[in-house]
Amino acid sequence: MDTFFLITGMALVTFLIRYSLLPLSGRITFSQGTTRALGYVPPTVLTAIIVPAALLPDGHTLQFSFSNPYLVGALLTAVIGRLSKNLLVTIVGGMTAFVLWQWVLRAGWI
Repeated sequence: MDTFFLITGMALVTFLIRYSLLPLSGRITFSQGTTRALGYVPPTVLTAIIVPAALLPDGHTLQFSFSNPYLVGALLTAVIGRLSKNLLVTIVGGMTAFVLWQWVLRAGWI
């Protein structure tokens, strides 16, 4: 029962935070500098999520080697994204690279 109240409380807080500013959405305008700065938020947040996952796959030790499939997958995904500039191709190519590299490592080829 405690879990139910915890989940309900978190959902309520999330709803109130997100929808409390909705009535003001058409009335607030940001300066050009603020708008430009806010454009950097998504890449920054994405980097903050991906880099630790790629470099610390076990959560404790930095792994800068080709035996780290997370690092290889992240690097190949970045290359695919830069070359293709297509989100779907980047996602599919990155996941394919990650899975194939894990398969190569498990097969003992490297």
